[in-house]
Amino acid sequence: MVLNKIIRVDKDHPDPHIIKQAAGILNTGGLVIFPAACLYGVAANALSADAVEKVFRLKQRPRHNPILVLIKNTNQLDGLVTTIPDTARILMNKFWPGGLTLVFDVADCVNSQLTAGRQKLGIRLPRHPVAKALVNSVDFPVTGTSANLSGHAGSTRADMLADEIVEQANLVLDAGPVQGGAGSTVVDVTCTPPQILRQGAVPTTDIYACLKERALPISPS
Repeated sequence: MVLNKIIRVDKDHPDPHIIKQAAGILNTGGLVIFPAACLYGVAANALSADAVEKVFRLKQRPRHNPILVLIKNTNQLDGLVTTIPDTARILMNKFWPGGLTLVFDVADCVNSQLTAGRQKLGIRLPRHPVAKALVNSVDFPVTGTSANLSGHAGSTRADMLADEIVEQANLVLDAGPVQGGAGSTVVDVTCTPPQILRQGAVPTTDIYACLKERALPISPS
């Protein structure tokens, strides 16, 4: 493992100078490994075809698997999606920031490599302080995929990262262990009723309850 790429950061109050260094890497098309709530992830400029290509190569990820993105606020949705359904607004108000990824109809301007040629894009607003600081430090959405080789388990600690991952990354932000688990819950809000595609950090019962309060149905996964 290339230790000089790994920088310790406080999990609750990351040093702004370190975050600025990471932002500089993202701004120039590089890759930053960072802690999210459940697993370590790999951040790149989601609007850069070259940067997204680096993520696919780093993970050895099949090209038919799309990559979700992280945004710093809901205003960034305007350039990424075609519409924001009422269901999405309800779920965002309740669960963002947090472990809920919403799948929207993607805008035409978004790189098709990011979406694996599909017409949909998964988007999340992160809650981990380091992830949040990193996303807030740049003017574009960043990739939010887990920092692991495709088909392998994700990492809950920086010292669990595969050597191949660290070698290809430009920087690793080590904030100690994260909670682990199944990652974010994924809900497709492009259909009526919306559909749970993956159960994860946000319990499906909470999603059902939220939508039931507004008299909205939801399809199980």
